[in-house]
Amino acid sequence: MREFKLLKAFLIPLALLIFGNSHNFAQNKPLNEIIDIKDLYVRDPFIVADPATKNYYLYKAGRVKGKDGTEVNGVVAYKSKDLRKWKGPYHVFAIPADNWVKGVVWAPEVHQYKGKYYLFATLNSEIEWKKKADNWPAYTFRGTQIFYADSPLGPFLAFDEKMPHTPMDRMALDGTLWEENGIPYMIYCHEWVQIEDGAMELVQLAPDLSKTIGASQTLFNASVAPWSTGTHRVNGPSSYVTDGCFLYTTTTGKLLMMWSSFKDGSYAIGLAESTTGKVSGPWIQQKDLLFSENGGHGMLFKTFEGQLMLTFHGPNSPGGSERMLIFEIEDVGNTLTLKTQLFK
Repeated sequence: MREFKLLKAFLIPLALLIFGNSHNFAQNKPLNEIIDIKDLYVRDPFIVADPATKNYYLYKAGRVKGKDGTEVNGVVAYKSKDLRKWKGPYHVFAIPADNWVKGVVWAPEVHQYKGKYYLFATLNSEIEWKKKADNWPAYTFRGTQIFYADSPLGPFLAFDEKMPHTPMDRMALDGTLWEENGIPYMIYCHEWVQIEDGAMELVQLAPDLSKTIGASQTLFNASVAPWSTGTHRVNGPSSYVTDGCFLYTTTTGKLLMMWSSFKDGSYAIGLAESTTGKVSGPWIQQKDLLFSENGGHGMLFKTFEGQLMLTFHGPNSPGGSERMLIFEIEDVGNTLTLKTQLFK
């Protein structure tokens, strides 16, 4: 018995050393919860339909266990076979302890690209530059950083620099991936808090997405969309929000950008279109909104049966009431139209 205890004392630490996850957070195990879509709190949902496993993976910001067992900011995932019942959470990303920005995560996206999976995550900090005015939010460092993994369940790892991919002198968020003529690009939002009239920006990425190449190009500002009515302050500047950009090419080759802002105080989803079919634009705004009932930050995916789907959160309200809404979408060539909502 003494020999067994000694062997056990040796084998357990050895197993932890061999099989434990040394990539910033503890072993990736779900809590084995099955959660109905109506009970799952989600802001800015992002779904990947993975053909290899026939699973749908949902990504959202969350607290995860770090390497030392303490909770840190990161990203969790859930998986589903039917889009209604979700199993998880799986801890797929924890912000590295030596990352330059380590605050709350916003709007995680995962893109499969050239054999790997890439996490685009907006990271926040409490490091303050300045405050524009008494009735204005403070400037803090906020940017999109890209991480990589071999699996949709991670672990997602940082590139060597451990710095945001967006410019350090910009409050930036909601980066997304687009490839054109074999070149990867990131489209991201330049935050209204810094520039009043939020902007959509385009920047080229390195082939392995490890860094950006060249300067950003402004595609358009939020106020150019007639439906983006903004927020108007009596004793301060007006502001216009750009959120949640996502690109899609229609069946007729039209390049569309879905994005969110506010119409008369209600969060909404609109569509812009590139007049050249290229990501560099020029971009014009379509008149009709895709969704206008206080929900937004949408993305598109296809089911394994080939049906185009839209998911976003609604209502856009604080206090944990946000849920993931899923709609069937019809591609009519020149635009997208909303059809049936699933799981009402």
